[in-house]
Amino acid sequence: MGKGGTQSSSSAAAATSSQPISDGVLKKIVVAYTYVAIWIFLSFTVIVYNKYILDKKLYNWPFPISLTMIHMSFCASLAFFLVRVLRLVDLPSAMSTSLYISSVVPIGALYSLSLWLSNSAYIYLSVSFIQMLKALMPVAVYSIGVLLKKESYHSNTMLNMLSISLGVAVAAYGEARFDTWGVTLQIGAVAFEATRLVLIQILLTSKGISLNPITSLYYVAPCCLLFLSVPWLVVEYPLLRETSSFQFDWVIFGTNSLCAFALNLAVFLLVGKTSALTMNVAGVVKDWLLIAFSWSVIRDTVTPINLFGYGLAFLGVAYYNHAKLQGLKAKEAQRKVEGGGAGGDHDEEKGRLLPDRDGDKRGDQQK
Repeated sequence: MGKGGTQSSSSAAAATSSQPISDGVLKKIVVAYTYVAIWIFLSFTVIVYNKYILDKKLYNWPFPISLTMIHMSFCASLAFFLVRVLRLVDLPSAMSTSLYISSVVPIGALYSLSLWLSNSAYIYLSVSFIQMLKALMPVAVYSIGVLLKKESYHSNTMLNMLSISLGVAVAAYGEARFDTWGVTLQIGAVAFEATRLVLIQILLTSKGISLNPITSLYYVAPCCLLFLSVPWLVVEYPLLRETSSFQFDWVIFGTNSLCAFALNLAVFLLVGKTSALTMNVAGVVKDWLLIAFSWSVIRDTVTPINLFGYGLAFLGVAYYNHAKLQGLKAKEAQRKVEGGGAGGDHDEEKGRLLPDRDGDKRGDQQK
């Protein structure tokens, strides 16, 4: 009898382990990877397009604040049209003035600074080197997460962060067109972007506000435009007045703004439907593609030391993401044991990239 029971249990376990992935889980996988693919494509397109416009050797319009303001004006106008005129989406009733100031305004300020500095860096640095510097994103996100008590400090994780930083330092050492000011701009952009990514999840999830991509732009884009207008009036407006020969190219700036609008939708979709950590993983793939494109098409100089350093940073990022996901799987399993399997669909589990048979693997945060 005992032997038969053991055999029955073994058969049941084998049947469970060989059970195919359910349609619901498979759908989540497909949707998650679709978001990732769309974001990678649009991010790739906007980066190359912005480089083309800002680079003095190409289109030669080195006004990053103006370019960012054009993007934000387009995004704000289109979002307003979709929300107020066509009424395709409803605004959240819980959004009050005080909540707007405390939640949306900080995100808008950080976003404007991140866009301004990152676009400015394209004037001084190659596309390939900028992507190498962006490998510092998980370092910034983890550090800021610890400061904001979104992450727990672990010495092993910090050692991993140091290894990523070392790889980026080696890549910078081997950079043929190293520019101190350009590097400062890009590192500043990384810091602001990392803070924004952490705050998006803290502010948009902790206060019961659910923003879809269109309403996100409806609220955030005007903030960005307002914050950017201050440095624009001081830095770029006087220069643009002197450049009286400039003619606004509607085709170039129109298509560029359309790509930027689509990218903003994809960013909010990716972070809102998956996680900031997912964005970080996707960003690594995108960066390798951009480095290859920069070297083969734009003909940027990529040295062996560049690649070696970025390879070290890439391994550090990959290990960090792997450890993060494994830890979240263990936390999920523990919660299911404690809750009798009833807690698998809590909001805490939303936003994971690779669903397994019982649920999705999730990253609390990233970029």
